[in-house]
Amino acid sequence: MTFARKQFDPGASGPLDGIRVLDLSRLMAGNMLSLQLADFGADVIKIEPPEGDPLRDWKDDGHSLFWKTYGRNKRSVMLNLRKAAAMDALWRLIETADVFIENFRPGTLEKMGLAPERLLERNAKLIVVRISGFGQTGPYAHLPGFGTIVEAMSGFADRTGFRDREPVLPPLALADMIAGIYGASATMMALYARQAGRARGQVIDLSLLEPMFSVLGPEAAIHAVTGKIKQRVGSASNTASPRNVYKCADGKYLALSGSTPAVAKRIFEIIGRPEMIDDPRFATNSDRVKNRDLVDAAIGGWFATRASAEALETMRAAGATVGPVYNIADAQGDAHFTTREIIVDVEDETFGTLPMHNIVPRLSGTPGVWRRAAPDLGQHNDEVLREAGVDPESIEGVTP
Repeated sequence: MTFARKQFDPGASGPLDGIRVLDLSRLMAGNMLSLQLADFGADVIKIEPPEGDPLRDWKDDGHSLFWKTYGRNKRSVMLNLRKAAAMDALWRLIETADVFIENFRPGTLEKMGLAPERLLERNAKLIVVRISGFGQTGPYAHLPGFGTIVEAMSGFADRTGFRDREPVLPPLALADMIAGIYGASATMMALYARQAGRARGQVIDLSLLEPMFSVLGPEAAIHAVTGKIKQRVGSASNTASPRNVYKCADGKYLALSGSTPAVAKRIFEIIGRPEMIDDPRFATNSDRVKNRDLVDAAIGGWFATRASAEALETMRAAGATVGPVYNIADAQGDAHFTTREIIVDVEDETFGTLPMHNIVPRLSGTPGVWRRAAPDLGQHNDEVLREAGVDPESIEGVTP
């Protein structure tokens, strides 16, 4: 499959041009955060240890495809921070930075001599983003907190899967992704507050747990008012019906949602069950949720007798909200994905071009920019350190 091709232009200027970000984080949340800033023109400098960001070791068939995706538009400086010369160089970089991102276990930054108070003493306008599993305070602050743990403790996993089976963890770094997006938003708020004169530098305490908990929405309020704990319902919903995935005659699945009365009515008419519209068991959304097994049986029976393409066309023609359940190959072959350039081919030294998600969101006046491919470890040491005014003769001393 051929996608729209994006060529890197190191001189391209995005809306965050002039913002310098030092990213000392490892793995996903920090890289997701700094990717949002890098894609829109911020100068993101990854400060990596001699062994590199562990994300480089997340490989598929020997290829660091995670790094190629989340390292794009960034520069890499490799510093052995156990050496005094490297710490001196880092301090010089800190003095030039707008944002400082770290995800060490709480207390580690202080042990390194990089406590936020010291950072702000040296650079009063610095935005310090501290990413951790459980936050900088509280009984669990000292615990290691990978996304897997907070996906479980947030209540998310307990809501995912089927009631008669074990809770299901997401098969990707969902907590990190959500925290990274929250973190990018918080960073922009802090930068705006600084620009507006409402604050200078400040510290952002970003846990993985709290953003993950937030996606549960009103469940705390629901439990407090009703005393009920929502149960796992597979691909159905505790709040709307019809809503599920349905298997078609050719073995493919379609996802359908009838969250509004008008759409639910259309669906009942399409499947040849108009009497369900006036049946008191299905008259309101709450009624349909209570009787969702009957609703799903009626709708599932209709889908089971039709090929997915036919069922999709019929449902869409009638105005129902329905779509296919895609794997990545299906998505790559869909004309909407190619027309909208949701997936694009970017230049790559290893593969010639490499498909990855496009820059999101889309800004009409100040869009994101493609400036550079994910860097090799320490690729920009000389360039970045010279920019910071580090004596060229000492550059060798800050690397292993």
